[in-house]
Amino acid sequence: MTPRLSSVLPDLSPWRSSRDFRLLWIQGLITYFGSVMALVALPLQIKELTGSPLAVGAMGAVELVPLVVFGLYGGALADAVDRSRVIVLTEAGLGLLALVLLVNAVLPEPTLWLLYVVAAGVAAMAGLQRPAMDSLLARIVPHDQLAAAAALNALRWQTGAIAGPALAGLVVAYAGDVPAYAVTVACFTLSVLMCLRLSPVPPLENAGRPSLRGIAEGARYAWSRPVLLGTYAVDLAAMFFAFPNTVFPFLADDLDADWSLGLMYAAGSVGSVLVSLTSGWVSRTRRHGLLVVFGAAGWGLAIVAAGWSTNVWLVLVCLGLAGAGDMLSGLGRSTIWNQTVPDELRGRLAGIEVLSYSIGPQLGQVRAGAMAGWTGARPAIWSGGLACVVSVGLLTAALPGLMTYDARTDEDARRRRAAHAAATSGRDTAGTGSGDGPSGPEEAAPKHTPGT
Repeated sequence: MTPRLSSVLPDLSPWRSSRDFRLLWIQGLITYFGSVMALVALPLQIKELTGSPLAVGAMGAVELVPLVVFGLYGGALADAVDRSRVIVLTEAGLGLLALVLLVNAVLPEPTLWLLYVVAAGVAAMAGLQRPAMDSLLARIVPHDQLAAAAALNALRWQTGAIAGPALAGLVVAYAGDVPAYAVTVACFTLSVLMCLRLSPVPPLENAGRPSLRGIAEGARYAWSRPVLLGTYAVDLAAMFFAFPNTVFPFLADDLDADWSLGLMYAAGSVGSVLVSLTSGWVSRTRRHGLLVVFGAAGWGLAIVAAGWSTNVWLVLVCLGLAGAGDMLSGLGRSTIWNQTVPDELRGRLAGIEVLSYSIGPQLGQVRAGAMAGWTGARPAIWSGGLACVVSVGLLTAALPGLMTYDARTDEDARRRRAAHAAATSGRDTAGTGSGDGPSGPEEAAPKHTPGT
């Protein structure tokens, strides 16, 4: 491979250096395909049972509160117990919920209310699992490979986002919901077996029990760090103002191109995958705040262009560019987060991230749908993109530290890097520095308190 080509293609260093990263990468891909089967089959089953769009839309309402509540609690839990154990137990819980869907589907008269209970349960399990999963990355991947690991994880999810729904749609359309749920159960069973092979990731010796006080401590730390606060705020603003998915069916009607609806949903993922496939340069980047800001602004500008365009192919190109901008911003956010957050607060900060991850798109769909009913689909889209660009600019002016963030000089990043080096040195001295498992508790890390 030529040096020029290797500098563009994804950096595979995390895959080579960490056995646990390889396990989680493969497990995540398997889980994603299983989850997508249920995500496609479940709303269609509700539609067949009720014939009501409102009944299908009610799924989002029953999912939001459990996701937020258990996401915050899951963050505190991830700091207090073995994170790999949380992942195993929640993955098993998701598998059991999939089994409930399968059993209910084979009944002569499936129970409707049970589908909503399962949807709420899945949201709760996902809220518990996501902080543990997100906070695990910095413990299993060397510090200088975090950006590359974020790019590889993004490539995994976006590949699944393109191929998964297409495959799930074929299974549901030609085989029905029972085989789809059966595939989901099989995928989660395999995933649990893989998660059981993860190395233990025990909490720090001074970790406390999950509590509201602990959650508040994480919130105070995030509030005291302008760079972290900027990553959350920019993502929340971008999703609230410029998440147009809910009005895509109306946009397709306006363009007299009903055939393009599926392509609209997939276009953003295509753009994200193209960025991930050419992400080799990310490992050499040190100004990740610039990625967050310009990626989010690029997302907004592309959404503006998509709303203005009257040619369906140009709309699809703009949505692809929006996905590319969102991926750049996501890579920057993930890297900053992993480079700066102390391990004793990592789970709680991941729980807070669940809020922006879940609330932003949910409220964004409400905003886009309500405005489309007032102004039409296209004005609702381009005005949201414009509001996104303006809000990103205002947030950048209010939090200038995000733009100037540099992994080489940022105080929190330097402290985290020194703690990781100390922990690695300790493992090597003990004869266990294989680099093939979690980095262990970072007793050598300086203690952080909110506001320092």
